[in-house]
Amino acid sequence: MNEYVVLVVDDEQEIRNGIAIYLKNEGIKVFTAKDGIEAIEILNKEKVHLIILDIMMPRQDGISTTFKIREQKNIPIIMLSAKSEDADKVLGLQVGADDYVTKPFNPLELIARVKSQLRRYVTLGTYEEKKTIDIRGLVLDIEAKSVTLDGGFIKLTPIEYKIVELLMKNAGRVFSIHDIYERVWNEPGYNAENTVAVHIRKIREKIEIEPKNPRYVKVVWGLGYKMEK
Repeated sequence: MNEYVVLVVDDEQEIRNGIAIYLKNEGIKVFTAKDGIEAIEILNKEKVHLIILDIMMPRQDGISTTFKIREQKNIPIIMLSAKSEDADKVLGLQVGADDYVTKPFNPLELIARVKSQLRRYVTLGTYEEKKTIDIRGLVLDIEAKSVTLDGGFIKLTPIEYKIVELLMKNAGRVFSIHDIYERVWNEPGYNAENTVAVHIRKIREKIEIEPKNPRYVKVVWGLGYKMEK
């Protein structure tokens, strides 16, 4: 397993160092971070195969960090938490974690879970990140930050692109107007209805043959919008 790289994220240095020792004994390369912000910085620079991520951390917690990671990567995430309530476990899994370990934990059990996730995502070939998403001719190029329709380039504003990217990466999932606003504008979605609706209308005018009868961006009445799979 010496080709694998794991990022350990925890605000307690003793826990980071302890996990790192066990991983290194398995021949795994280790990066460590004390919070979510530092973790994202490492992920932007280094190739990482798996993340061990604490939920409760200062500056940026594990839940927020998982949201940000899942916007770009499908790296396996094992969450750590000192809390044993089912609600924390469910929340962690809902936001995109692959596994969950409650503190205090048996280090050997954690390592076994790490190996299991690495086998699943790397050996079975599901680790490879998508560079493009194609939905019936509508293609999102994640690296180029561009959108084409049947081979033709679609000129989108930065905000329009972010909305399309959010919906295409989560095709089939319904996002409320407030969810879209908060994720795209990165601020609370107060009075967001008109702003989001205007941008959705402009997007439809650019990507839909019949904007009033859309194939791609669908409204789910009373709930929000989704990208049809």
